[in-house]
Amino acid sequence: MEKSEDNKTWRLLDTGVRNGAENMALDAILLQERNSGNSPNIFRFLQFSPPVVLIGFHQTVNHEVRVDYCKSKDIDINRRITGGGAIFFDESQLGWELVFNSTDLGVGRNLEDITKKVCEGAVRGLKKLGLKAEFRPRNDVEVNGRKISGTGGVFENNACLYQGTLLVETEMEKMLKALRIPIEKLSKRGIESARERVTCLKEELGEITSLERIKTALLQGFSEELGIEFRKDSLTPHEESLLQKELLEKRSDEWVHLIEEPANYSQMLRSIYKVDGGLLRVHLHVDAKMRYIKQVLITGDFFVDPARTIYDLEAWFKSTSIEDLKTNLHEFFVEKQPKFLGLSEEDIYQTFNEALDKLEYAGLSIDEANSIFVVNNSFKNLLKNNGVLLLPYCAKLPDCEFRNEDYCARCGGCSIGDAYDIGQEKNLRVISICSFEHLVETFKKLKGEGIQSYIGCCCEAFFEKRQKAFRESGLGGLLIDIDSSTCYELGKEKEAYEGTFEHQTDLKLELLKKIIRNVGAR
Repeated sequence: MEKSEDNKTWRLLDTGVRNGAENMALDAILLQERNSGNSPNIFRFLQFSPPVVLIGFHQTVNHEVRVDYCKSKDIDINRRITGGGAIFFDESQLGWELVFNSTDLGVGRNLEDITKKVCEGAVRGLKKLGLKAEFRPRNDVEVNGRKISGTGGVFENNACLYQGTLLVETEMEKMLKALRIPIEKLSKRGIESARERVTCLKEELGEITSLERIKTALLQGFSEELGIEFRKDSLTPHEESLLQKELLEKRSDEWVHLIEEPANYSQMLRSIYKVDGGLLRVHLHVDAKMRYIKQVLITGDFFVDPARTIYDLEAWFKSTSIEDLKTNLHEFFVEKQPKFLGLSEEDIYQTFNEALDKLEYAGLSIDEANSIFVVNNSFKNLLKNNGVLLLPYCAKLPDCEFRNEDYCARCGGCSIGDAYDIGQEKNLRVISICSFEHLVETFKKLKGEGIQSYIGCCCEAFFEKRQKAFRESGLGGLLIDIDSSTCYELGKEKEAYEGTFEHQTDLKLELLKKIIRNVGAR
């Protein structure tokens, strides 16, 4: 697609080091000004100080951030206008972004195509530094197979803001402690493995290179890939004025906590659904007797165009029949034509359906139903024929001589012994899981023996991050959440993965009793 001369020359802004609220406010006004036609296309470099956790537009602070840790370390918290997951930003990272008319890249208004095109520009830039960089779907740039940049974008009518981070140096421990995520989001084997999966310019180049050299390389890469030139510029007086007004919102608690759990959270059916394209959390307030959905809240780590799609989807299902769920969802996709990056209509249906299935958990309260995660089967079917109970070692006493063994002496000092008794009363085979690798090995062994399903206990955070492993096991699973502080809340994910977590959690024994008593019921 041939571009006019005007579209080939972009403004180049380097707004320097600013705090999180200022940078988020600038994102908003630059996108607004491009959308209104008051500004040509823009390329901006940005940096952050003090350090900040930026949650994605559709996320909630309490799910993504360790607030107490951030307060103790003077780490700001703010919300991006783009979707995706929470990120940690400090002065050791360089941010870059493009604000442009969505037709000017020659790929049309398609977030997936724009993502690839923009990331290829970053790839070219990193190659100018002598690095072996490649685009990795869905939205990352890697060097020698290790992630060095994450990206994401948002549309406002025909204008698009697409941004990325570039890791110049990394403070892995601070990053992981600030974000309420397990180590596995970056690594499958703890902090050491995270450094095998994530890299930075300092490590790849063997030195700390100047920011000017990095910026020059990136600009050359984007110029070649997009066929554009840059003209150095600064914020106009009008943009400075807009920035001061926008800061009133972006500094506010109302913006940072724009999406939060509703007051009736405890009465909402909840589900978590994770695929390679992102993570969805659905909260449904329903009238069980009349069989209709009263209220919907959708949060998570995903990208969607247009940005207001989630608000439209929540409104679409307000006061609708449960029985019409699939039809209504299909009609929404036909009418609104939303474009999710890596998520399908079927994924959204499954997330809704898993929440609504909890209405059929006979004899359980909403809180109890929300403490159960079902994999590869239905709740009813998993109760009919089940002969295995999997228990986590972290519920044993920290100094128990059998803590890291598939055994329990039933000394009465922890909830594991009681769980063994509960399981064996129903002739269930009880297995203590000692690590994630042991869990995977156990899945393979059970499947080889012809076992089709199991009952287990694990914390919600573990289930959220390990859904893929649970699904790919091929076994039906009925998992019960764990009480008290877990390894994820205490920042001890590495130890949990390796089987050396030293704190103790508690099983929900009363709920476990209710479930197991109904095993074999027809």
